[in-house]
Amino acid sequence: MEEFHVSTSRQYQVVDITAKVKEIVRKSGVKEGICLVYVPHATAAVTINESADPEVGNDLLGALAAMVPEGKWRHDRIDDNAAAHIKAAIVGPSETIPVKDGQLLLGTWQAIMLVDFDGPRRRRVAVQIQ
Repeated sequence: MEEFHVSTSRQYQVVDITAKVKEIVRKSGVKEGICLVYVPHATAAVTINESADPEVGNDLLGALAAMVPEGKWRHDRIDDNAAAHIKAAIVGPSETIPVKDGQLLLGTWQAIMLVDFDGPRRRRVAVQIQ
């Protein structure tokens, strides 16, 4: 398993991590298999979506903000980030991508995105290739 870190600079941020994951796949030498990308955090997530237009990430953040408003959750009494936990649970901590001919089997417009709901923070990303 390989790991790397991503430092976010805003409370809510979508970061394209595709290039780093592709490099890990290339270095692994695996030609056919599965790539698991996972974030071991309760207020961050991983998703696959378009990165060519940054508004897609902003729209994702906006949709989740509309679904899960800030400041009305019981956990907010502890550390005021309950909405971040809920959003991360909705999106999920991992994505699994097939590897074919040594390449991630992503569509033309697909990218692997780290989504931070409680930044700025330094986030750990784990990548397992099998």
